[in-house]
Amino acid sequence: MTTTQVTAAPKAATGYSYFVVGFLAVVYTMNFLDRQIVSILGKQISAELHLTKTQFGLLGGTFFAVLYTTCGIAVAYMADRMSRKWIIAFACAIWSVFTALCGTAQTFTQILFYRMGVGFGEAGGSPPSYSLISDYFPASQRGTGLAIYSLGVPLGSMIGAFAGGKIAVAYGWRAAFYVVGAPGIVLAILMLLLVREPRRGGLDAYADGATEHPPAPPLLDAVAGFFANRTLVLTAISSGLSAFVGYAGLVWNPQFLENVKHMSESDVAVYYALVLGLTGVIGTFGSGWFVDRLGQRDRRWFAWLPAAAFALSIPFWLALLWAPTWQISILCLAGPLFLNNMYLAPALTVAQNAVSPARRTITGAILLFVLNLVGLGAGPVYVGWVADRMTPAHGEAALAYGYAAVIPFIVLTIAAHVAASISIGRDKRLAAALG
Repeated sequence: MTTTQVTAAPKAATGYSYFVVGFLAVVYTMNFLDRQIVSILGKQISAELHLTKTQFGLLGGTFFAVLYTTCGIAVAYMADRMSRKWIIAFACAIWSVFTALCGTAQTFTQILFYRMGVGFGEAGGSPPSYSLISDYFPASQRGTGLAIYSLGVPLGSMIGAFAGGKIAVAYGWRAAFYVVGAPGIVLAILMLLLVREPRRGGLDAYADGATEHPPAPPLLDAVAGFFANRTLVLTAISSGLSAFVGYAGLVWNPQFLENVKHMSESDVAVYYALVLGLTGVIGTFGSGWFVDRLGQRDRRWFAWLPAAAFALSIPFWLALLWAPTWQISILCLAGPLFLNNMYLAPALTVAQNAVSPARRTITGAILLFVLNLVGLGAGPVYVGWVADRMTPAHGEAALAYGYAAVIPFIVLTIAAHVAASISIGRDKRLAAALG
């Protein structure tokens, strides 16, 4: 891997800092677009390749998540020692090529292999980006910086739903994969030209009077250190359950609206995409902005805010099941889409501030390992499995039972965030980092 000369990071968030995080957010938008476009194309893919709901859940979640999470830890180990921008650029090129290859698949096995390739590439995206952002934004502004980056989730989902849906209606689902895969190659090149590698830990105070930050630990020590840290473990558990709920809906929402609420593919591409983008952007950025301010008064808000958001989402989930029309369903769905996004930026901020600079990339990767293995790996296939069990009796309406089966996990999610808040309140390193 090519290395680059390290330049000093700014002493506070500057215009260039916001440019870097904005560019990384664009890369992450393509990352998430390539990851989630399979959900908007699910009806056409399933019909042509003859997939069961369980198979589609595996395709949209489990097998992708296994490659994404396991490779992410290995990539993060390298990124704590090598140029992060080169790793991100290389990863962007890989996931873009495999996304385009999905359009050539003729069988379930082929598209499954290509989706695993997308997961392999995307493993090199977020953990190095978290570390870069933490070296461009001081601790007091890190929640905002990470929230800007996390806008890639709703924006990628929205663009995927709109562009993927429109292209699929006009030209077929294969063309949609070709179109969304191509821009990533250009972004990979621009990453190398436009982003500078900052000095690690340049915005962080030294611990205990030291004159430099500790070096990156061996891989097993880093993993052991993560799971020995109660705050990180509880943050990972609460994030994993949050993602379980979020991905359970995100992967299946288009088919739920089409098959259960009788919404047309064209309307899904427009109205669902619009609601998905607006609610996600407001919820994701708002949560980071709020916890940067509330967290300085009481750092337990990093877990209290998502706990409150998930509690407020339960009535919307119940209303969604009983909504008589797709128009009312979209309004009900806006609640979970807005509220269930409010855990990510606070969790990332806790993880990045709870460890020394040399541990940030591996810490972010382990957090994503738990988050995606539980959330993306289990959430979609769980809904599909429940729906398959209910299909003989309820036909296409069986997805509604899969959605109802998610609600108990929302209660578990709330409890996990409350438990995390207790540990966050007692964490001395967080107290020092956040003032």
